Amino acid sequence: MLVQTAIKCDVEVKKNGQVAFDVPFPPGAHVTVFVVQVNEPFDDLMNAAESTLGFWDNALDDEDWNNA
Repeated sequence: MLVQTAIKCDVEVKKNGQVAFDVPFPPGAHVTVFVVQVNEPFDDLMNAAESTLGFWDNALDDEDWNNA
């Protein structure tokens, strides 16, 4: 099985249409880059989706919903 490491870099496109970012791969490594434009209104949803699920680890919530 081929193990692939994915990284996410949030960068801004420069005036000349170029982007630049550092990656943790050795010189000469072959990589595939996917470029996706981020729509600002969904940033809060993306942050929520990528955040911890600790909110749901709540004894009071568990007591109410586990016995529902």
